[in-house]
Amino acid sequence: MPTSALEAFRGADLILHAGDLVVPDVLAELQRIAPVVAVAGNNDPPELVEQLGFARVVELAGYRIGLAHGHIGKGKSTVERALSHFQDVNCVVFGHSHIPYRQMHGATVAFNPGATVGGIRARRGSYGIIFVESDGLRAEIFEI
Repeated sequence: MPTSALEAFRGADLILHAGDLVVPDVLAELQRIAPVVAVAGNNDPPELVEQLGFARVVELAGYRIGLAHGHIGKGKSTVERALSHFQDVNCVVFGHSHIPYRQMHGATVAFNPGATVGGIRARRGSYGIIFVESDGLRAEIFEI
């Protein structure tokens, strides 16, 4: 994990990871900063898939946030597959494509923070922060 991303997470109430941890050590590294909720991705070993599953819902300050990797589900695109796992959520955080994405789909924010190490289709590494504000959630993407 890049140091700049780890530093940005300091002071966070919660860290969400949308899969492709690849090694369990990443979870331990993040848990030293803040509590972590994670799902497995298609590049994760079977023990992480069994431990984490591919989708879950997190309730935070009255908001419901869906967390899915996005490689399985109904739909042709990663965002469609990620959204297909959830109903009645304020935000869906997903990964798989490693391409940063933030767009409204109806009343739901679809949010892919990208990947801290970049990817085949992403020119730079990135991470995201979701801010819980009095008037809703604000999701921001930060390049590394």
